[in-house]
Amino acid sequence: MIDKPASTELALRSATPELLAEAVEALPALPPADPADRYAVRHVTMLWLSVDKSDHTRRAYYADLAAWLSWCDRAGLDPLRARRADVDAWKTTLTVTGRDGLPRPAAPATVARTLAGVSSWYRYLQSNDVIDHNPIGAVTRPKRAKASPLPALDEHSTAALLDHAESRAQRLGSEAAWRDAALVALLFYTGLRVSGITTATVADLDQDSGHTILRYTGKGGQRDFVPLVAPAVRPLARYLTVRAERAGVPAERLTGPLLATTPHPHDPAKPGGKPLRQRDVWQTLRRFAEGAGIPAATRISPHTARRTTGTLLLAHNVPVQKVQDLLGHADIRTTRDRYDAHRHKLDSSPAHTLAQILAEHRGTA
Repeated sequence: MIDKPASTELALRSATPELLAEAVEALPALPPADPADRYAVRHVTMLWLSVDKSDHTRRAYYADLAAWLSWCDRAGLDPLRARRADVDAWKTTLTVTGRDGLPRPAAPATVARTLAGVSSWYRYLQSNDVIDHNPIGAVTRPKRAKASPLPALDEHSTAALLDHAESRAQRLGSEAAWRDAALVALLFYTGLRVSGITTATVADLDQDSGHTILRYTGKGGQRDFVPLVAPAVRPLARYLTVRAERAGVPAERLTGPLLATTPHPHDPAKPGGKPLRQRDVWQTLRRFAEGAGIPAATRISPHTARRTTGTLLLAHNVPVQKVQDLLGHADIRTTRDRYDAHRHKLDSSPAHTLAQILAEHRGTA
């Protein structure tokens, strides 16, 4: 790990040139910055981080690059002269920290994503003639499983989770309870990535052709919108009403994050009003899943909601193109292979046809 400046996280979120320069300056194994050279590697790296990337992607790419450069630094290797063999040696050392605090080998998907992040950096350097080769270009990357390892809930478990969240809000009546009920409803009824919800603001709610819609920032920073159906609008509207009453303003004059933290009851230094973090969403989902008695509660994650949305729609014969559009997949194969492959392999397997063919000729039942 590298020692990051205190402002690194802010830099990666805000992407201001000054703060990004400070974050890039903390990266090891690169030549010192040269203010007189606009194509110096650190300056080009700063541009690579700042162009066409969401906050989430920027943070992930920075972490991937920092891991590679830290390894190069320890190995005494110039990353601008690295070869495929060096990358092969590095990728075998990639680890993640488990819940027990112990390191373990990174999953194939994590290795593939990390290599893709660093390869993006090398390609950007190549396109600016800073280097003449990409050492990751020929590296074999782990194949990702077609089926997602994350669980998708069946329709009964999904309904139980939604009912649990809303009935809890009705019982408690608090701002936080209605916010959490709205969060769960938005996740499962829209299929949005969690970042699309946590970065949305109250101003992103709108009306169009008689529909309530939510405008959001998707993958790659693209703006899009999704209609909000009545079961999602209901807890969201109640939450915003309770929040407005607490703030002493009409609901239509609320500003700030769509889903916000609430004031701490005993600490004036924590007035609330900040966007929920992905960790908050993760913890809320697992707590509610446990409360609803869902067997997969310990494995649930924000992406579970997204996968559940796609899987349930495909299971009920919604055309894959419409599900692709809802989930915002650039490639229809992502929708088909990672959300429908398991069910399709079971329901449409030729093994069923073979059983019917042989049944006519066998003497046993």
